[in-house]
Amino acid sequence: MPHSATLAPRAAALDLIAAVFNDRRSLSEARLSPSGGLAALPPDTRARAARLAQDTLRHAGRADHLLRRALRKSPPDTVMWVLRLASVEMLGLGAPAHGVINDAVALTRGWAGEPKLTGLVNAVLRQMAQHSAQDWVQTPVPRLPAWLRGALQNAYGTQITQALEAAHLVPAPLDLTLRDGAVTPDGLDGQALPTGSLRVHQAGQVSALPGYDAGAWWVQDAAASLPARLLGNVQGVRVLDMCAAPGGKTMQLAAAGAQVTALDMSGPRLVRLRENLARTRLQATIAQGDALHWTPDTPFDAILLDAPCSATGTIRRHPEVPHLRNRADVKALCSLQAQLLDRVLDPARGLLRAGGRVVYCTCSLLPEEGEAQASAAMARHKVQALRVDVPGLPDVWRTAEGGIRTRPDYWPDAGGLDGFYMIVLQHMG
Repeated sequence: MPHSATLAPRAAALDLIAAVFNDRRSLSEARLSPSGGLAALPPDTRARAARLAQDTLRHAGRADHLLRRALRKSPPDTVMWVLRLASVEMLGLGAPAHGVINDAVALTRGWAGEPKLTGLVNAVLRQMAQHSAQDWVQTPVPRLPAWLRGALQNAYGTQITQALEAAHLVPAPLDLTLRDGAVTPDGLDGQALPTGSLRVHQAGQVSALPGYDAGAWWVQDAAASLPARLLGNVQGVRVLDMCAAPGGKTMQLAAAGAQVTALDMSGPRLVRLRENLARTRLQATIAQGDALHWTPDTPFDAILLDAPCSATGTIRRHPEVPHLRNRADVKALCSLQAQLLDRVLDPARGLLRAGGRVVYCTCSLLPEEGEAQASAAMARHKVQALRVDVPGLPDVWRTAEGGIRTRPDYWPDAGGLDGFYMIVLQHMG
């Protein structure tokens, strides 16, 4: 199939979407895979393909709502994704209809392997092109998959679940954590958030922003920057950053003067962590190993456990998450989280010194990975939740058992933030 300047990123975007549903890989995993045609494309084409795939997954429900009116019956899945991508581009992104439709016909013939359906695709998309931008905006907010929507309704009720679904339609802005606190590099324009992050709404290429080469900041959602701050003054404190890669929290702790050991079992992810440390000129000890079995020479003063989770709090930036996870995955992750909590909270395991503190956090919206997990850990171990005051943290974010919960529907006027749960635990007596 010929790859024109416009056809190549569109075909690559469909390849990425196919990797989500056929191979159960995230968009970032699929994008970085050395196999397949994407790796051979120029960087700008790969970046455009990734954005198209993200936008198509984010707005597929909106496209389906309008496509149902134009289709008597659903075509094969491959053709349906061609139609979704083209609809999102025309109606959601404002791309010229003529070029989008021409490429969609070519993709139907080549990428989808359905030459007999090119006429259908042409006709349906010409009909779709008649819709206005207002028609697109007024489509119902797409619902999350049933397994996740049901869990969120049980946790938060219908009204908040709908607010979360609406928040997921808005791409996440770029948040930066400044290495030197409130010192913003010259020429870097952004919005100072109450909790200390700098939000850049029109970022462009991240590596071209002022201060990147100097390592003055790193990309980190405002919610993700909070767990490390819960440890307070860490000057000279020995801290284990467990499940550390790609290193945002490691850099926060190192910049605050902690003696950090960054532990992760993934070699490739640790490579990225080392690169981040090198760019920011920060120091940390790197350790590769399984957090359930790795043992240090000396127990730590504090541990930051950013546990593997469903990542349902990051759907704004990773719209494939609801399609990659299911109830069985969450059950397995909850079991792993409990094991990790037992590992860090049991003094006999040799990770934490007597009287040390543990910050447990997950980028999940599900209480079973947050509030319920922490409550169960407090019941199994003689630990208590510590209340920590963080500048700019609203009291409404605090939870009954002593933790902190952020959600994408918070800060709606500023662009929201990721869904996170975090709590500080310390042994009693």
